[in-house]
Amino acid sequence: MTLFSIARKNIRKNFTNYFLYFASMIFSIVIYFTFVSLKYDTAIQSATEGSTKISSAFSGAAVVLIIFVAIFIWYSNSFFTRKRKKEVGLYSLLGVRKKQIGRMLFYENFLMGVLALLAGMALGSVLTRFFVSLLMKVMGYDAVSNFSISPVAIINTTIVFMIITLITSLQGYRLIYRFKLIELFHADQEGEREPKASWITAILSLVFIGTGYWLALQNLLESKAWAAMGFMLTPLVILMTVIIGTYLLFSTLTVTLLKLSRNNKNRFWNGMNMIGVSQLLYRIKGNARTLTIIAVLSATTLTAVGTAYSFYYSNASSAQQANPNSMMWISHDSSVTKRADERIDSAAHHELLYHVSVPVLEVDADVRGLNDVFSHDIQTYSVISQHDFNELAKVQGRKDTITLSGEEAVALDPAYYEGISPTYVGSTVTLNPDKQEQQITFKELKKFSVLNMGTVYSTVVVSDELYTQLLKQTNTILLEAYGISNQDKAKQLTEDLEGILPESASFASYYHDYARGMESSGLLIFMGGFLGLVFLTATGSIIYFKQLTEANSDKARYQILYKIGVNRREVKKSIAQQVLFIFALPLAAGIAHCAVALSALSKLLHMNLVIPVVICMAVYTCVYLIYYVVTVRSYYKIVTKIK
Repeated sequence: MTLFSIARKNIRKNFTNYFLYFASMIFSIVIYFTFVSLKYDTAIQSATEGSTKISSAFSGAAVVLIIFVAIFIWYSNSFFTRKRKKEVGLYSLLGVRKKQIGRMLFYENFLMGVLALLAGMALGSVLTRFFVSLLMKVMGYDAVSNFSISPVAIINTTIVFMIITLITSLQGYRLIYRFKLIELFHADQEGEREPKASWITAILSLVFIGTGYWLALQNLLESKAWAAMGFMLTPLVILMTVIIGTYLLFSTLTVTLLKLSRNNKNRFWNGMNMIGVSQLLYRIKGNARTLTIIAVLSATTLTAVGTAYSFYYSNASSAQQANPNSMMWISHDSSVTKRADERIDSAAHHELLYHVSVPVLEVDADVRGLNDVFSHDIQTYSVISQHDFNELAKVQGRKDTITLSGEEAVALDPAYYEGISPTYVGSTVTLNPDKQEQQITFKELKKFSVLNMGTVYSTVVVSDELYTQLLKQTNTILLEAYGISNQDKAKQLTEDLEGILPESASFASYYHDYARGMESSGLLIFMGGFLGLVFLTATGSIIYFKQLTEANSDKARYQILYKIGVNRREVKKSIAQQVLFIFALPLAAGIAHCAVALSALSKLLHMNLVIPVVICMAVYTCVYLIYYVVTVRSYYKIVTKIK
């Protein structure tokens, strides 16, 4: 029997233990293969009209994926090391030379890597067309019918994962040279000391996490802490304090709480609680680093995916905020406007909801009265009358009406950001500073506009009397505002109008901003979603491997429990509680970190992220729950298996 055949036999024998590792590798290869295929495919570039976003985005995502998968495979192999030490020691005891054992371990790892690569590329070739259709859908493009697998993608994937497999296989080869024979046989007894509890360190863990949370939730513009540390250093301080606090939380606070739970004698001596608490107590400190990495990675993944989904979720409302009219432009030539009007009237699948011609004054203003540190002293405003605002608001379906008199004015600022934008209400500015001056006082601020932002300057509404007075002093431009049905599907109509209207018309449309937002946010959510799934499956697998390694170490202890009369139901309940503790800790910490990060981001972006974030957290929790159930079943099978 050759070493290669022994390696093959070992893989078959231990395949149930390695299945999640194998499946995670395959999934990683499928996603990487998909990313590389999308990067190189010419049909995708053609469908997206030569957008460079896809190529550069997938290049970056592929690099992140390579780094993570390499670390994951290396990390996973280290978990299998403990389980194999006694087996390796037995080979040495039987006289097998270290070089031969090392070659056998090398063959095992390399063979699993090659099998995963072949399976991943085969599955990727089948699923890539589906992934392409999904990408085109979330980005708002038409489906690609002539997509084909790029040979460059196959070569790229093969080279990358063969290198990763080769390096991790060499790690297995080096295993035999790192330990003495006696160390290999006593591997199961390593790290079995009861950790010491420290109230000072436990409280310190909460202080570190609390400090990070407090800094993250500060108002960036008003916080003295952010101002003192600087906008570059503060995020690093937040990251470090949260990571250190999380590590201390897992390594010390949980130990302290577990030791406290032993003081409750009624509960501690009830059933298998003593066994469960003792098992967790002895091993939680050894798992602290792993749980910290998983918690931080879970928080990062949830935050990234939640943010990407939030942008995608709010894309339509963002486009509507910037473009309250489906289309708008400045009318310089009546004949051109007539051609554009006829094109809109004849557009298939689009019903004309309204067409309003709006006269607008472009007036320079001395805005020093706004005390705005971010703008110049002189700013150009687009001024409309109270009557025209009310008319546009009505056809747009708004219930807002304005009643002004004298020098009263209303500011329309859809991009208003508290702390950065001017404080309009009560402030006075001077219109036409170089001619006959006219002061206006802002009576109200509305955080929306009735004019498209791409066509006009900052918009001010004045009374009809004041508008008539200003009309004599400055030139008027005429805006054409249209509302149509199915405005999110107006690609062809938008392109036709762009061909008709000159650049000076400052044409702005809902579809243009909507499509651009769909492209960016759709690409983000596609990459973030799949990278998140890779991270999720990998972190879930790491906990699974860790628990199975401990299950093999605990097998003899559970055999003793059976002999003294403990039934299997009690054993399964104890295992379920222990594994739940290990799964729940990083998940709860990750969700808490994510909630704080997204709360801070929500304030920064002035977006409501609750619904998309809750959806992401629910999906993440459900997948973790599946891993938990699988881990409990596998753990139970190992400790109840009697030879």
